Amino acid sequence: MDMKKRVSLELRHRSPAEVQELVLDNCRSSEGKIEGITEEFSNLELLSLINVGLTSVADIPKLDKLKKLELSDNRISGGLEVLAERLVNLTHLNLSGNKFKDISTLEPLKKLPQLKSLDLFNCEVTNLGDYRDSIFTLLPQLTYLDGYDVDDCEASDSDGEGDGIDDEDEEGESEEFTEEEEDEEDVVAAEEDDDDEDDSGDEEDGAVNGEVDSEDDDDDEEDEEDEDEDSSPVKGQKRKREPEDEDNEDDE
Repeated sequence: MDMKKRVSLELRHRSPAEVQELVLDNCRSSEGKIEGITEEFSNLELLSLINVGLTSVADIPKLDKLKKLELSDNRISGGLEVLAERLVNLTHLNLSGNKFKDISTLEPLKKLPQLKSLDLFNCEVTNLGDYRDSIFTLLPQLTYLDGYDVDDCEASDSDGEGDGIDDEDEEGESEEFTEEEEDEEDVVAAEEDDDDEDDSGDEEDGAVNGEVDSEDDDDDEEDEEDEDEDSSPVKGQKRKREPEDEDNEDDE
C-alpha cells in the first residue's frame, strides 16, 4: 500500500489536527520520499515510518509538537538538517538500520536541544572504535544512546518512551479495578451480615419456642396434679358409704 493511501486510512474520519500518533510502518513511499503528511497534523506527537523505503527526510513537514520519530530500517544516509529545522521539540529519534557511516553525518542533530534518546543500531557508524564516546561528545544533550546512558546504564521504560500516555491509561484501569474490588467486598460483607441476622433470628425464634414449650409442659403437669387431687379423697373428709357395704353388714 502506498503512503498516501495509508495516511488516509489511518485518519479514520478524523481531521489531521485530531491525530496525536500516526503509524505508517511497512507501507511504500514513492521515490523514497515522505508523502501525505502535512503541517495540518499540528498536534502529532509520534510519527512512525519503519521500513517504508525512505532514502530522504527532506519532505517532512514542520511539526512543532512532534516528540518521537521512528525511521528505522530505511535507506537514509544523511540530510538530517531538516529535522533540526522542522522538529524543534523532538526528544526521541530512531535511525536504526539505516546507512549512516560517519559521525559527521549526525552533526545536524546538535541543533535539537530537547533530544534525549538516539538509536543507531545496525548502522555502519556503530562499528567505529570510539563510537559511543564520540556521539556523547558531539551531542551533549543526549541521555541515552542505543538504550544506554554514558555510564552504560540501561534506560527505563518511562525514559525510553517519554510520552506517558500508556502509563496514565494503566493507572486509570488500575483505579477502576480497585473500585470494582471494593464494591464486590461491600456486597460480600452485606450478604454475610444478612446471614448473621438470619441465624440470630432463628436462634431467637428457637428460644421463644422453647419457652412456649416449657410453659405448655408446666401447664400439663399442673393439669395432671389437679386430676390426681380430684380423684383422691380430701384429708379429713369422711368416706362415703357405698350400698354394698350396708348389705354386708346386714348379712353379718
